[in-house]
Amino acid sequence: MEKYLQSSKYIDWKSPHVFSLAQKLVQGKSDELEIARTCFEWVRDNIKHSSDYQLNPVTCIASDVLEQGTGFCYAKSHLLAALLRANNIPAGLCYQRLSLHENGAPYCLHGLNAIYLRQFGWYRVDARGNKPGVDAQFSPPREKLAFPVLGENESDFKEIWHSPLPVVVDVLERCQTYSEVLDNLPDIEIVRL
Repeated sequence: MEKYLQSSKYIDWKSPHVFSLAQKLVQGKSDELEIARTCFEWVRDNIKHSSDYQLNPVTCIASDVLEQGTGFCYAKSHLLAALLRANNIPAGLCYQRLSLHENGAPYCLHGLNAIYLRQFGWYRVDARGNKPGVDAQFSPPREKLAFPVLGENESDFKEIWHSPLPVVVDVLERCQTYSEVLDNLPDIEIVRL
């Protein structure tokens, strides 16, 4: 579990602003579920999704997401992992491969989190931000993610990464604007045996 608690370049929970917010959010709370819910809902509801709000700059590092108040799903998942890890709750990164227009190619990755809850084990949440047609919630043990996996070339990857995928980081660090990210959304091919 140690790697899911570490501070790192992208999940920099030891950054003063991230650590301060992590402590502020859980004041008066001792229940693990309540702490996890509070962190999840704060990121989901207070950090604007870059594409939904057409916001720049492009963020990747958790502390930058917090400072700028915006991020794509991937960046928001970095901040949520940082807040949870700062509160000693193991958190990892997960991905789905989804159809961009819900009818086949093109495809892209969608970023979300897995939280290790002693009562339930690994539990996935999606802090991308709700909007009409998207209603992600924290309701363990039942997952309530932003998007279902529907098509045959879509995928719900079961891996839980402790660090972001290089293809995700590459796009977020290379692109200068939200529209450039939208033109270069990360994807990985599914290998069928």
